Amino acid sequence: MSNLETAPAELTCAAAPRDQARSRAQVLYPRAVPLGGPRAMTVHRTLPQRARSLIGAWCFADHYGPDDVAATGGMRVDGHPHTELQTVSWLFRGEVEHRDTIGTHSFVRPGELNVMTAGSGIAHSEHSTGSTTVLHGAQLWVALPESRRLTEPAFEHYVPPGLQADGARVLVFLGSLLGHTAPVTTHSPLLGAEITVPAGRQVRLDLDPGFEHGVLVDTGQIRVLASGSRPADPPGLASPTAEPGQLIYLPPGADSLSLQASADGQARVLLLGGEPLGEQIVMWWNFIGRSHDEIVAYRAQWQAERGRARSRPGPFGQFPGQWESTLPAPELPNARLRPRG
Repeated sequence: MSNLETAPAELTCAAAPRDQARSRAQVLYPRAVPLGGPRAMTVHRTLPQRARSLIGAWCFADHYGPDDVAATGGMRVDGHPHTELQTVSWLFRGEVEHRDTIGTHSFVRPGELNVMTAGSGIAHSEHSTGSTTVLHGAQLWVALPESRRLTEPAFEHYVPPGLQADGARVLVFLGSLLGHTAPVTTHSPLLGAEITVPAGRQVRLDLDPGFEHGVLVDTGQIRVLASGSRPADPPGLASPTAEPGQLIYLPPGADSLSLQASADGQARVLLLGGEPLGEQIVMWWNFIGRSHDEIVAYRAQWQAERGRARSRPGPFGQFPGQWESTLPAPELPNARLRPRG
Protein backbone atom coordinates (compact mmCIF):
# COMPACT_ATOMS: atom_id res chain seq x y z
CA MET A 1 0.00 0.00 0.00
CA SER A 2 1.11 3.53 -0.65
CA ASN A 3 1.50 6.24 1.91
CA LEU A 4 -1.07 8.61 0.41
CA GLU A 5 -0.50 11.52 2.74
CA THR A 6 -0.36 14.76 0.75
CA ALA A 7 2.28 16.29 3.03
CA PRO A 8 4.30 13.35 4.39
CA ALA A 9 6.96 14.10 6.95
CA GLU A 10 10.56 13.25 6.17
CA LEU A 11 11.94 11.22 9.05
CA THR A 12 15.23 9.78 10.11
CA CYS A 13 14.41 6.50 11.82
CA ALA A 14 16.90 4.76 14.08
CA ALA A 15 17.07 2.24 16.87
CA ALA A 16 16.66 3.73 20.33
CA PRO A 17 19.78 4.26 22.47
CA ARG A 18 20.84 1.09 24.24
CA ASP A 19 19.64 2.22 27.68
CA GLN A 20 16.23 3.16 26.25
CA ALA A 21 16.01 -0.07 24.22
CA ARG A 22 16.53 -2.04 27.43
CA SER A 23 13.57 -0.36 29.12
CA ARG A 24 10.31 -2.10 29.84
CA ALA A 25 7.42 -2.51 27.45
CA GLN A 26 5.64 0.40 25.82
CA VAL A 27 2.07 0.65 24.57
CA LEU A 28 2.12 2.59 21.29
CA TYR A 29 -1.12 4.35 20.38
CA PRO A 30 -2.06 4.78 16.70
CA ARG A 31 -2.85 7.95 14.82
CA ALA A 32 -5.59 8.08 12.21
CA VAL A 33 -4.40 8.75 8.64
CA PRO A 34 -6.97 9.23 5.84
CA LEU A 35 -5.81 7.71 2.55
CA GLY A 36 -6.92 10.18 -0.08
CA GLY A 37 -10.22 12.06 -0.43
CA PRO A 38 -13.30 12.39 1.79
CA ARG A 39 -14.61 8.88 0.99
CA ALA A 40 -11.24 7.21 1.40
CA MET A 41 -10.27 4.59 3.96
CA THR A 42 -8.72 5.67 7.22
CA VAL A 43 -5.79 3.65 8.54
CA HIS A 44 -4.40 3.56 12.06
CA ARG A 45 -0.61 3.97 12.07
CA THR A 46 1.57 2.81 14.97
CA LEU A 47 4.96 2.92 13.22
CA PRO A 48 6.80 5.20 12.82
CA GLN A 49 6.11 7.63 15.67
CA ARG A 50 8.08 9.77 18.08
CA ALA A 51 7.99 7.14 20.82
CA ARG A 52 9.49 4.49 18.51
CA SER A 53 10.40 4.39 14.84
CA LEU A 54 11.68 0.81 14.42
CA ILE A 55 11.03 -2.67 15.80
CA GLY A 56 13.90 -4.67 14.39
CA ALA A 57 13.72 -3.74 10.70
CA TRP A 58 9.93 -3.20 10.84
CA CYS A 59 9.57 0.51 10.06
CA PHE A 60 5.91 1.07 9.09
CA ALA A 61 2.65 -0.42 10.39
CA ASP A 62 -0.84 0.53 9.23
CA HIS A 63 -3.92 -1.29 10.55
CA TYR A 64 -7.22 -0.76 8.72
CA GLY A 65 -10.83 -1.90 8.84
CA PRO A 66 -13.22 -3.51 9.06
CA ASP A 67 -13.96 -1.03 6.27
CA ASP A 68 -17.31 -0.90 4.45
CA VAL A 69 -16.24 -0.76 0.80
CA ALA A 70 -19.66 0.55 -0.27
CA ALA A 71 -19.09 3.64 1.87
CA THR A 72 -15.41 4.33 1.18
CA GLY A 73 -14.75 2.78 -2.22
CA GLY A 74 -12.22 0.36 -0.73
CA MET A 75 -8.58 0.33 -1.71
CA ARG A 76 -7.87 2.14 -4.98
CA VAL A 77 -4.13 2.77 -5.04
CA ASP A 78 -2.78 3.36 -8.54
CA GLY A 79 0.82 2.74 -9.59
CA HIS A 80 3.34 4.19 -7.14
CA PRO A 81 7.02 3.57 -6.33
CA HIS A 82 9.02 2.09 -3.46
CA THR A 83 12.75 1.87 -2.73
CA GLU A 84 14.99 0.10 -0.20
CA LEU A 85 12.18 -1.75 1.61
CA GLN A 86 9.88 -4.77 1.56
CA THR A 87 6.11 -4.35 1.65
CA VAL A 88 4.31 -7.02 3.67
CA SER A 89 0.57 -7.27 2.91
CA TRP A 90 -1.70 -9.26 5.25
CA LEU A 91 -5.51 -9.42 5.16
CA PHE A 92 -8.17 -10.50 7.65
CA ARG A 93 -11.12 -9.92 5.28
CA GLY A 94 -11.48 -9.00 1.61
CA GLU A 95 -9.29 -9.43 -1.46
CA VAL A 96 -6.70 -7.12 -3.07
CA GLU A 97 -5.28 -7.33 -6.60
CA HIS A 98 -1.58 -6.54 -7.03
CA ARG A 99 0.32 -5.59 -10.21
CA ASP A 100 3.93 -4.46 -10.36
CA THR A 101 6.67 -3.41 -12.73
CA ILE A 102 8.54 -6.73 -12.70
CA GLY A 103 5.51 -8.44 -14.29
CA THR A 104 3.72 -9.76 -11.20
CA HIS A 105 -0.06 -10.12 -11.18
CA SER A 106 -1.24 -11.57 -7.89
CA PHE A 107 -4.02 -11.47 -5.30
CA VAL A 108 -3.83 -11.47 -1.52
CA ARG A 109 -6.61 -12.98 0.60
CA PRO A 110 -7.09 -13.63 4.32
CA GLY A 111 -4.38 -15.89 5.70
CA GLU A 112 -2.13 -15.29 2.68
CA LEU A 113 1.02 -13.20 2.39
CA ASN A 114 2.29 -10.91 -0.34
CA VAL A 115 5.89 -9.71 0.08
CA MET A 116 7.31 -7.28 -2.47
CA THR A 117 11.00 -6.41 -2.29
CA ALA A 118 11.59 -2.94 -3.70
CA GLY A 119 15.38 -2.87 -3.42
CA SER A 120 16.76 -0.49 -6.05
CA GLY A 121 13.25 0.46 -7.16
CA ILE A 122 9.84 -0.96 -8.09
CA ALA A 123 6.31 0.33 -8.61
CA HIS A 124 3.00 -1.43 -7.95
CA SER A 125 -0.74 -0.91 -7.75
CA GLU A 126 -3.26 -2.29 -5.24
CA HIS A 127 -7.00 -2.43 -5.84
CA SER A 128 -9.63 -4.21 -3.76
CA THR A 129 -11.62 -6.54 -6.00
CA GLY A 130 -15.28 -6.27 -6.99
CA SER A 131 -16.21 -9.19 -4.75
CA THR A 132 -14.90 -7.38 -1.66
CA THR A 133 -17.57 -5.88 0.59
CA VAL A 134 -15.45 -5.49 3.73
CA LEU A 135 -11.72 -4.74 3.75
CA HIS A 136 -9.70 -5.43 6.87
CA GLY A 137 -5.98 -5.95 7.19
CA ALA A 138 -2.50 -4.62 7.90
CA GLN A 139 0.14 -3.08 5.67
CA LEU A 140 3.68 -3.38 6.96
CA TRP A 141 7.08 -2.29 5.69
CA VAL A 142 10.51 -3.73 6.44
CA ALA A 143 13.62 -1.58 5.91
CA LEU A 144 16.40 -3.31 4.00
CA PRO A 145 19.82 -3.23 5.68
CA GLU A 146 22.70 -1.29 4.10
CA SER A 147 24.21 -4.42 2.55
CA ARG A 148 20.96 -5.35 0.75
CA ARG A 149 19.18 -2.05 0.20
CA LEU A 150 19.85 -1.95 -3.57
CA THR A 151 19.05 -5.61 -4.21
CA GLU A 152 17.06 -6.63 -7.30
CA PRO A 153 13.28 -6.16 -6.98
CA ALA A 154 11.31 -9.34 -6.26
CA PHE A 155 7.87 -10.64 -5.28
CA GLU A 156 6.76 -13.66 -3.22
CA HIS A 157 3.35 -15.09 -2.31
CA TYR A 158 2.99 -17.56 0.57
CA VAL A 159 0.11 -19.36 2.32
CA PRO A 160 1.27 -20.47 5.79
CA PRO A 161 -0.18 -23.58 7.42
CA GLY A 162 -2.35 -23.25 10.53
CA LEU A 163 -0.49 -24.27 13.70
CA GLN A 164 -1.95 -24.93 17.15
CA ALA A 165 -0.47 -23.88 20.49
CA ASP A 166 -2.40 -24.00 23.80
CA GLY A 167 -5.65 -23.78 21.84
CA ALA A 168 -4.51 -20.74 19.84
CA ARG A 169 -4.27 -20.69 16.04
CA VAL A 170 -0.92 -19.45 14.70
CA LEU A 171 0.04 -18.53 11.13
CA VAL A 172 3.79 -17.94 10.78
CA PHE A 173 4.35 -15.84 7.65
CA LEU A 174 7.94 -14.62 8.21
CA GLY A 175 10.79 -16.16 10.15
CA SER A 176 10.48 -19.02 12.63
CA LEU A 177 8.08 -19.82 15.46
CA LEU A 178 6.74 -23.05 17.00
CA GLY A 179 9.25 -25.06 14.98
CA HIS A 180 7.94 -23.73 11.64
CA THR A 181 10.04 -21.55 9.32
CA ALA A 182 8.32 -19.59 6.57
CA PRO A 183 10.10 -20.07 3.19
CA VAL A 184 9.99 -16.34 2.42
CA THR A 185 13.10 -14.27 1.70
CA THR A 186 14.11 -11.80 4.39
CA HIS A 187 17.26 -9.67 4.40
CA SER A 188 17.63 -9.38 8.17
CA PRO A 189 16.45 -11.69 10.99
CA LEU A 190 12.67 -11.21 11.26
CA LEU A 191 9.50 -12.72 12.68
CA GLY A 192 5.90 -12.24 11.57
CA ALA A 193 2.87 -14.25 12.72
CA GLU A 194 -0.89 -13.97 13.15
CA ILE A 195 -2.11 -15.41 16.47
CA THR A 196 -5.76 -15.94 17.44
CA VAL A 197 -6.36 -16.66 21.14
CA PRO A 198 -9.81 -17.96 22.28
CA ALA A 199 -11.69 -16.00 24.94
CA GLY A 200 -10.24 -16.46 28.40
CA ARG A 201 -7.31 -18.54 27.14
CA GLN A 202 -3.57 -17.98 27.26
CA VAL A 203 -0.86 -19.08 24.83
CA ARG A 204 2.84 -19.23 25.66
CA LEU A 205 5.50 -18.83 22.96
CA ASP A 206 9.29 -19.10 23.05
CA LEU A 207 11.06 -16.06 21.59
CA ASP A 208 14.54 -15.14 20.41
CA PRO A 209 15.87 -12.92 23.24
CA GLY A 210 18.03 -11.03 20.75
CA PHE A 211 14.91 -9.70 19.00
CA GLU A 212 12.77 -6.68 19.69
CA HIS A 213 9.07 -7.58 19.43
CA GLY A 214 5.80 -5.82 18.78
CA VAL A 215 2.28 -7.15 19.41
CA LEU A 216 -0.20 -5.34 17.14
CA VAL A 217 -3.77 -5.96 18.32
CA ASP A 218 -6.39 -6.52 15.62
CA THR A 219 -9.45 -7.64 17.59
CA GLY A 220 -10.27 -8.18 21.25
CA GLN A 221 -8.24 -7.23 24.27
CA ILE A 222 -4.89 -8.87 24.94
CA ARG A 223 -2.61 -8.95 27.95
CA VAL A 224 1.07 -9.57 27.30
CA LEU A 225 3.29 -11.26 29.86
CA ALA A 226 6.95 -11.50 28.86
CA SER A 227 9.94 -12.75 30.79
CA GLY A 228 13.69 -12.71 30.14
CA SER A 229 16.49 -15.08 30.99
CA ARG A 230 19.36 -12.59 30.91
CA PRO A 231 20.74 -11.62 34.36
CA ALA A 232 20.06 -7.95 33.62
CA ASP A 233 16.39 -8.61 32.88
CA PRO A 234 14.08 -8.55 35.90
CA PRO A 235 11.46 -11.28 36.09
CA GLY A 236 8.13 -10.30 34.64
CA LEU A 237 9.65 -8.06 31.98
CA ALA A 238 6.25 -6.72 30.97
CA SER A 239 2.52 -7.22 31.51
CA PRO A 240 0.66 -4.47 29.62
CA THR A 241 -2.83 -4.73 28.11
CA ALA A 242 -3.80 -3.38 24.68
CA GLU A 243 -6.90 -2.96 22.53
CA PRO A 244 -7.51 -2.98 18.74
CA GLY A 245 -5.11 -0.76 16.81
CA GLN A 246 -2.62 -0.48 19.67
CA LEU A 247 0.86 -2.01 19.57
CA ILE A 248 2.82 -3.32 22.54
CA TYR A 249 6.60 -2.96 22.18
CA LEU A 250 8.92 -5.41 23.97
CA PRO A 251 12.67 -4.66 24.13
CA PRO A 252 15.34 -7.30 23.55
CA GLY A 253 15.73 -9.78 26.37
CA ALA A 254 12.35 -11.54 26.35
CA ASP A 255 12.77 -15.27 25.78
CA SER A 256 9.12 -16.17 26.30
CA LEU A 257 5.80 -14.48 25.73
CA SER A 258 2.30 -15.25 26.98
CA LEU A 259 -0.73 -13.74 25.29
CA GLN A 260 -3.91 -13.77 27.37
CA ALA A 261 -7.31 -12.95 25.86
CA SER A 262 -10.02 -11.41 28.00
CA ALA A 263 -13.04 -13.47 29.00
CA ASP A 264 -15.23 -11.25 26.81
CA GLY A 265 -14.07 -12.66 23.48
CA GLN A 266 -11.21 -13.98 21.40
CA ALA A 267 -8.24 -11.79 20.55
CA ARG A 268 -6.26 -11.69 17.32
CA VAL A 269 -2.83 -10.11 17.06
CA LEU A 270 0.14 -9.80 14.75
CA LEU A 271 3.44 -10.66 16.41
CA LEU A 272 6.33 -8.79 14.76
CA GLY A 273 9.97 -9.18 15.71
CA GLY A 274 13.53 -8.76 14.56
CA GLU A 275 17.10 -8.02 15.53
CA PRO A 276 17.61 -4.28 16.13
CA LEU A 277 18.54 -2.82 12.75
CA GLY A 278 21.43 -0.76 14.11
CA GLU A 279 21.24 1.70 11.20
CA GLN A 280 19.62 5.03 10.40
CA ILE A 281 17.17 5.22 7.51
CA VAL A 282 15.41 8.20 5.95
CA MET A 283 11.71 7.75 5.12
CA TRP A 284 9.57 10.06 3.02
CA TRP A 285 6.35 9.19 1.18
CA ASN A 286 6.98 5.71 -0.27
CA PHE A 287 10.76 5.94 -0.38
CA ILE A 288 13.46 4.82 2.01
CA GLY A 289 17.02 6.06 1.53
CA ARG A 290 20.03 6.92 3.65
CA SER A 291 20.05 10.69 3.15
CA HIS A 292 17.87 13.62 2.16
CA ASP A 293 19.68 13.84 -1.17
CA GLU A 294 18.86 10.21 -1.99
CA ILE A 295 15.18 10.88 -1.32
CA VAL A 296 15.29 13.93 -3.60
CA ALA A 297 16.88 11.80 -6.36
CA TYR A 298 14.31 9.00 -5.99
CA ARG A 299 11.47 11.50 -6.23
CA ALA A 300 12.97 13.09 -9.37
CA GLN A 301 13.40 9.65 -10.99
CA TRP A 302 9.77 8.76 -10.32
CA GLN A 303 8.40 12.04 -11.64
CA ALA A 304 10.48 11.65 -14.80
CA GLU A 305 9.36 8.04 -15.15
CA ARG A 306 5.69 9.05 -15.04
CA GLY A 307 6.18 11.57 -17.82
CA ARG A 308 8.09 9.52 -20.39
CA ALA A 309 6.95 7.00 -22.97
CA ARG A 310 6.24 3.61 -21.39
CA SER A 311 7.32 1.41 -24.27
CA ARG A 312 10.49 0.39 -22.47
CA PRO A 313 11.37 -0.16 -18.80
CA GLY A 314 12.94 2.63 -16.76
CA PRO A 315 14.52 2.79 -13.29
CA PHE A 316 11.30 1.53 -11.68
CA GLY A 317 10.66 -1.20 -14.25
CA GLN A 318 8.06 -1.73 -16.97
CA PHE A 319 4.66 -0.19 -16.27
CA PRO A 320 1.85 -2.76 -16.72
CA GLY A 321 -0.35 -2.14 -19.74
CA GLN A 322 -3.42 -2.20 -17.48
CA TRP A 323 -2.34 0.95 -15.66
CA GLU A 324 -4.31 4.00 -16.73
CA SER A 325 -2.70 6.33 -14.21
CA THR A 326 0.05 6.57 -11.59
CA LEU A 327 0.36 8.60 -8.42
CA PRO A 328 2.46 11.77 -8.51
CA ALA A 329 4.93 12.30 -5.70
CA PRO A 330 3.98 15.10 -3.28
CA GLU A 331 6.10 18.20 -3.01
CA LEU A 332 9.13 17.82 -0.78
CA PRO A 333 9.35 19.91 2.40
CA ASN A 334 11.00 23.31 2.01
CA ALA A 335 13.81 22.31 4.34
CA ARG A 336 16.22 19.42 4.69
CA LEU A 337 15.20 16.68 7.04
CA ARG A 338 15.35 17.16 10.78
CA PRO A 339 16.65 13.90 12.24
CA ARG A 340 14.54 12.12 14.81
CA GLY A 341 14.53 8.53 15.84
